[in-house]
Amino acid sequence: MSRPRFALLDASGRDSDTRRNFRRELDADLVEFAASEGELPPGDAYDEFDGVVVTGSRASVYWDEPWIEALVEWVAGAAERDLPILGVCFGHQVVAEALGGRVEGMEEFEIGYREVDRVDPENPLFDGIDERFTVFTTHGDSVTDLPSGAEVLAENEYGVHAFRVGNAFGVQFHPEYDPETARNVSNGKRERLGDDRVDAVLDGITDENYAAACEAKRLFENFVGYTNGVRPDTAATTRTSDA
Repeated sequence: MSRPRFALLDASGRDSDTRRNFRRELDADLVEFAASEGELPPGDAYDEFDGVVVTGSRASVYWDEPWIEALVEWVAGAAERDLPILGVCFGHQVVAEALGGRVEGMEEFEIGYREVDRVDPENPLFDGIDERFTVFTTHGDSVTDLPSGAEVLAENEYGVHAFRVGNAFGVQFHPEYDPETARNVSNGKRERLGDDRVDAVLDGITDENYAAACEAKRLFENFVGYTNGVRPDTAATTRTSDA
């Protein structure tokens, strides 16, 4: 099977950890776009990719920002063409918004290593992952209304942590994070959450917790395999141009 070619839509504001993490975890040829700076693939370029990955962000999907509107619109177009999509955290919320769901602010911020429960044990994105698994979370928004026809894949007491609509998947947690990223992100929340809570999160960033969370990285391998199954024998290996 050919190596897939993905559009990586980076909504992080060029955060130094984001692209490093996705480059490490995705066994695919990535064409990277600074989505938070208004950089997206052309609207007629969907057929150039075997899949789309939308990253996390410090932004909220419901902010009145031109780049967010453009990103949601582009992802909606990708979904209309049945292009496999994986949204992570903010990307999860973008997918929900693009397909007609709703995202709202939460009363309580979720951050740190948490346990999440699978709802659909047969879903291919979570193949090989335990029914209850550990992940690193950091978000103050959540998907409160799922798109029509959405299937919940995972959840915890904070709400929906994964869903699927057709070939589009969203995960609220961060399977791509390494301990360095988890520490950097947590330290960046001191003004919002206070030193005591952030210090408690940092205390939980241990080798043991990270090892447990590595199980969820399997979903990247599963997504790559899924895209190969949806779009077999594509011409991805013949396309070598980068954005």
